[in-house]
Amino acid sequence: MKKGETSILSNGLIWFGAAVSIAEILTGTLLAPLGFAKGIAAILLGHAIGCILLYFAGLIGAKSKKSAMETVKMSFGSKGALLFSVLNVLQLVGWTAVMIIGGARATGVIANPVLHTQGEALWCVLIGVLIIVWILIGISNLGKINAITMSALFLMTIVMSMVVFRGGTTFAPFGEMSFGAAVELSVAMPLSWLPLISDYTQYAQQPKAATAVSAVVYFFTSCWMYIIGLGAAIFTAQSDVALIMMQAGLGVIGALIIIFSTVTTTFLDAYSAGISFGTITKKVSEKWAAVAVCIIGTLLAIFTPIEQYENFLYLIGSVFAPMVAILIADYFILKKDRSSRPVDSTNLILWGIGFVVYRLFMSINTVLGNTLPVMIITAILCILVNGGKSYVQHNFKKCKD
Repeated sequence: MKKGETSILSNGLIWFGAAVSIAEILTGTLLAPLGFAKGIAAILLGHAIGCILLYFAGLIGAKSKKSAMETVKMSFGSKGALLFSVLNVLQLVGWTAVMIIGGARATGVIANPVLHTQGEALWCVLIGVLIIVWILIGISNLGKINAITMSALFLMTIVMSMVVFRGGTTFAPFGEMSFGAAVELSVAMPLSWLPLISDYTQYAQQPKAATAVSAVVYFFTSCWMYIIGLGAAIFTAQSDVALIMMQAGLGVIGALIIIFSTVTTTFLDAYSAGISFGTITKKVSEKWAAVAVCIIGTLLAIFTPIEQYENFLYLIGSVFAPMVAILIADYFILKKDRSSRPVDSTNLILWGIGFVVYRLFMSINTVLGNTLPVMIITAILCILVNGGKSYVQHNFKKCKD
C-alpha cells in the first residue's frame, strides 16, 4: 500500500464511527409514531436509498482520486463549483457546533454530578480538543486509534441495545407521522454525507471495494442507531441517550463513550470543511483550515444558541441532493468532465431547477420520501438537456463541415 492510501478496513472503520452518534439515535426516536415494525421498514428503505446514492457519490472520488468538492468541478466547472464549496464549509461549521453541543450536554448529564462540574463549556472544549487531535493525526494515520475507539463504541451499542430491548412495557406511540416522512428522515443521514464521502474514498487503495464497504458499513450501523432510538422511544419512553447510559449503570464510562462517539463523527465534518476550504483558496493548508473550523465550531457551541439554526443548516443541506444527482448523471451516464471550463451554466441552471423542485416536494407526501424522486427528476433533466445539447452541437458541426 502506497503512503497516504487507506485500506478497506480503515474506510469501514471511518464510516462505522460516522454512524455511531447521538444524532442518529435521536432521529430514530422521531419515528416512534409509526410503531416498531413500520418504523423499521421505513428505516431500512430510507437507508437503502441513501446508501446507494452514497456509494455512487463516493465511487466518483475513489476512481478519480479527487476530493468531494473537486469532483463537483467535473460537472459545474472550476469556478462554478465554488458556490457548493462555500455552502459546504458553511454547513459543516454549523454541524460541527451542533454535534459538539449535543455531545457536551449528554456528557454533562452523566459526568457533572459525579465530578461536581457544571454546564457544558468544559465538555465542549474537551470534545473540541480531541477532534483537533484527530485532525492533526490525519486520516491516513488513524487506523490503530480508530480500531481501538470503534471497538469501544461497538461494545457501547451492544450495551445500549440490551438496555432498550431487554423487555418491559411497550408504550403507545404518540403523535402522527406518514411512512413517506419517516423514509425521508431515514434518507437524511446518508444524504448528509454525500458532499463529504469522496474526501475519504479518494485515498482508497481499492476504490470500488473500499467505497462499497464504506456504504454497507454505514447502512448497517446507521440503521442500528436508528432502531436503538426507535426502540428507546417505544419500549422505554426514553429518548435521552445519557439517561439510557445511566440506566445501564455505565456512569463515567458512558460519558467517555458519548465523548468519543461525538469525536469520531464530528471529526469528519471538521476535516471535510478543511478540504472544501482548500478548493476555495490554497493560502491555508487543509489541515489547519480544519483546525480553525473546529475552534469556530467549539466557540459557537459554547457562546451561541446554535441549535436554533438547524433548519437553516437543513436548508443549505438540501442544495446537495440535486447537485449530486447531476454529478452522478454526468459521470456515469454522460461520461463528461467539465472541470476545464470556468462555469457550466447549463448544469447550474439545472441544479437551480432541482433545488426548487426539492423545496416544492417537501409539501408532497410520497412513499419513497422526497429526496429520491427529486434526484431522479434532476438526473433525467441533466441527461435529456445535456444529451440533447451534445446531439444538436454534433449534427450542427457535421452540417457545417
